[in-house]
Amino acid sequence: MGTQKRIEVADAIRGIAVAMILMLHAIEHFNFYNQPVPDSPCLQLIDQMVWDSLWFLIGGKAYAIFALLFGLSFHIMLTHARERGDDFRLRFVWRMVLLFLFGNLNAAFFCGEVLVLYSIVGLVMPLVCNLRTRTVLILAAVCLLQPIEWVKMGLALVAPEQVGMLDFPYYDHWMQAMKMLGEGTFLETVCANLWHGQIFSLAWAWGAGRFFQTAGLFMLGMVAGRIDAFSLSQRNTKLWASVFAGSLMLYFPLTGLGNLLPSFVGGISGEALEASSIGFLANGAFRGSLLAVVGSLQKCCFMLMIVCSLLFAYYYTPIQRAMRKLMPYGRMSLTNYVTQSIIGSFLFYHWGLHLVWCDTWSELLCLGVLAVQIGFCTWWMSHHKRGPLESIWHRLTYL
Repeated sequence: MGTQKRIEVADAIRGIAVAMILMLHAIEHFNFYNQPVPDSPCLQLIDQMVWDSLWFLIGGKAYAIFALLFGLSFHIMLTHARERGDDFRLRFVWRMVLLFLFGNLNAAFFCGEVLVLYSIVGLVMPLVCNLRTRTVLILAAVCLLQPIEWVKMGLALVAPEQVGMLDFPYYDHWMQAMKMLGEGTFLETVCANLWHGQIFSLAWAWGAGRFFQTAGLFMLGMVAGRIDAFSLSQRNTKLWASVFAGSLMLYFPLTGLGNLLPSFVGGISGEALEASSIGFLANGAFRGSLLAVVGSLQKCCFMLMIVCSLLFAYYYTPIQRAMRKLMPYGRMSLTNYVTQSIIGSFLFYHWGLHLVWCDTWSELLCLGVLAVQIGFCTWWMSHHKRGPLESIWHRLTYL
């Protein structure tokens, strides 16, 4: 019963994460950012509320939930393979090659997708899957602490001219991709997305710490699978409460530091700051890397609070009934994610309808798309074992 429940709640949470991703992409116009300012002051206020609320609740969190559950799925597949006497590691590498291809299919429509990133970072999982749990947790912690940013902080203090060698410039690629989103034909947009869009997406992910954060969350998800953390038990209830409390205690000081540091530094003259005991904060490169570490940890804490809250809601409240309705949607996460990109690009890019709508109307439109997707998934999963793309991925994985 524990394994079945764990899979069910994971599917429900995965469905929520994919829905959250669509909700955030809606107000971004799928990375196009061509929202107009409404004439109505009331609608301007609602727009600002929608924008701020969704970025606060979803920005950087939905993706992190998805990454955590990716690691959990890896553990489940690894365990099933071991029960059959198979070594899953090489097959998983092949599975990541397939995911890379799916990612490029998605990238042809949406230039900010994450599947290619997952396929690259996922290659770390076969390397760590046989390590002791304590060792995996240490590696995950190192990744979540953004080691590259610490190296950059050190370089900023001793050799600031060398900091840039750890970054990948992507502004020109970003501008080329945006130009095609706003004026290109379908084929021109696809070509720009697959070249310029992928380069800037991966370069941005590197600069934002997504490579190491994703690896850390993959490993945490695998550990969660090892200890059966998603099943209902008294031990797990205490574990969720502890994780929630610890994340909450860390979240507030991290948020405070992230919000106050720029204004604090800006309120002190450069000479006075350099002469003080915290003169290192006057170094912009150092400060930027420090804020990147703080921001990454802050989002991880918030994400863990969301996951723990959803686990409590699923097992201990009537909300379980509503969450179970999202299970088919979660089981078809790959199909839904790619379909979202196709629909979103058609709605907002030049090659499609090229809608120039404000945040509120864009969000309502995509909530309608979400409702249609959920209805389709409910029907499809009542007749099939897997979603369309999930079936192709599964069959090709086990060739």
